[in-house]
Amino acid sequence: MPYEWLDPTTGKTPALAPPPAPGETAPSAVLHLWPYRSLPRRGFVVFIGVTSALFLLPLMGVVGTPVLWGLLPFLLITVAAVWIALERSYRDGSVLEELSLWPDRVCLTRHNPRGKLQTWEANPHWVRVEMHPTKGPVENYVTLTGAGRCVEIGAFLSIEERAALFDDLNRRLKAR
Repeated sequence: MPYEWLDPTTGKTPALAPPPAPGETAPSAVLHLWPYRSLPRRGFVVFIGVTSALFLLPLMGVVGTPVLWGLLPFLLITVAAVWIALERSYRDGSVLEELSLWPDRVCLTRHNPRGKLQTWEANPHWVRVEMHPTKGPVENYVTLTGAGRCVEIGAFLSIEERAALFDDLNRRLKAR
């Protein structure tokens, strides 16, 4: 599942949470969420290699002829376009959301692909976790409401993952 709860007592420190103020303790729980990657980096390398090899097979029949020089630029442009498109997909999918829970504060930090950082903080006593089965931009849309704002969390997760996240968040926040 593309989200995990980290236990700060294990030595894993949250990457994006704001540093604790002097005299403040570390968060009691940290949630990391990220989009699912159907093609890992190793698969990307294999895909580009196999695609290039398959493009070279038909060229074997025209090696040594002027036709090779007519076809080769188009095949290279095609492989380069696939490479660039997949790299763009990786860059656009590099979203990381981090929810840090303290006894007196909840902080949601979203690190967007182009470096923009968005944060939201509220008192956990007043935070409501809501799931909108049909009224959001995606099915089972999960939001956190508090401090006068409503923010989305995990919109890039699958329908089942958002439902599980909703249950996890409700359980964690009610335990406070």
